Amino acid sequence: MDRLDNMFVLSAEQERRLKAIGELADGFAEEAHRVDAEHDFAYAHIEALRRLGYFSYTVPADEGGEGISLYEFVLYQERLAQGDASIALGVGWHLGVVYDLNHKKQWTEAALTDLNEKIVKDQHLVNRAATEKASGSPTRGGKPLTTAKRRQDGSYVLNGRKTFTTLSPVLDHFIVTASVEEDTAEFLIPRNTAGLRIEETWHTLGMRGTASHDLVLEDVVLPESALACLLPKKSASAATPYLLHIPACYLGIALAARKEAIKFAYSYHPNSLPAPIIHLPNIVQQLGQIELELHAARHFLYSVAARWDRQVLPPERLNAELNAVKVTAVQTAMSVVDKAMRIAGAHSLALDHPLQRLYRDVRFGLHNPPMEDAVLSMLGKLAISDYEDAYGRGNAPSTRSEGR
Repeated sequence: MDRLDNMFVLSAEQERRLKAIGELADGFAEEAHRVDAEHDFAYAHIEALRRLGYFSYTVPADEGGEGISLYEFVLYQERLAQGDASIALGVGWHLGVVYDLNHKKQWTEAALTDLNEKIVKDQHLVNRAATEKASGSPTRGGKPLTTAKRRQDGSYVLNGRKTFTTLSPVLDHFIVTASVEEDTAEFLIPRNTAGLRIEETWHTLGMRGTASHDLVLEDVVLPESALACLLPKKSASAATPYLLHIPACYLGIALAARKEAIKFAYSYHPNSLPAPIIHLPNIVQQLGQIELELHAARHFLYSVAARWDRQVLPPERLNAELNAVKVTAVQTAMSVVDKAMRIAGAHSLALDHPLQRLYRDVRFGLHNPPMEDAVLSMLGKLAISDYEDAYGRGNAPSTRSEGR
């Protein structure tokens, strides 16, 4: 196992699980490249993870799952992303949603127990379908245009279209947000429900293997029991810990790029040099910079995950860090991939080279929540608030220099 892969392991059990996931990830890389080139989907990777029992890792232990911590979730997702970032991102949404549902417990007990049972017994896959073209990212607070109208018998009729439905070819259930009069609700909808269909609209530059097609709902009739919860009216900027699977994924891409750069530098030996370029001082310097950036971003990620698991502070005290981790990770991952491509030179631009796929995939992180502009605005306002709390509004010490 690579030194960086094993850096954050804390127990023998984590090491065992990470080894199994790493073996799968290393075997996924070739197929991930084909899927990207042919705009296909890696069904075999989903089945391999299902056989491992991976989809129930975030189901609580008392519900039959593994009940892993947020720290472990990040650890395994980062390793998985080194082999197939698209599948890692998609499976991360499933695992993260399951983690979120079981920790917040906003659903009815019957609905949550039923979902957990399906995941544990049959390794079912689930994801939220919340994004719409008109309302934008759910993290910005837009109200869904998808509607759920209650009928006299208590059932609901849903109509609408959702975008970015990641893993759409293999999801067993869709968690759909819909407007119910003045409220917003979540409905759990089985894949085989009449009126539900997937429209293949996913034609993107990066993360092509996520198959994040549109979900179309046309007069979908659901029983009253399909209403899992009415969502509380809260600030759209509130952080959610399970979203750490996103920075973990992009740092996994960066780690994969690092390996590709070292592999290339060891094997590339132009006849103008006495040895491969791995020994050139400028290559060593670039690799050193890659190591430095990865160390900083990864320690930030794992530190915040561990602090959340300990729950020493009130959850809201970690909101800033939870948001900032994603921005730092994506900025670092893009920088590392760029440096890896500089080491490989023009070779990295060839369509059969792994680095060009990593280059395209990593930039998708800019468009995953939380959004960078919102995070920076939040952090800036927090800095101002801290200053005003210390000195009082309008009572800050003067910065004017006397005699100038």
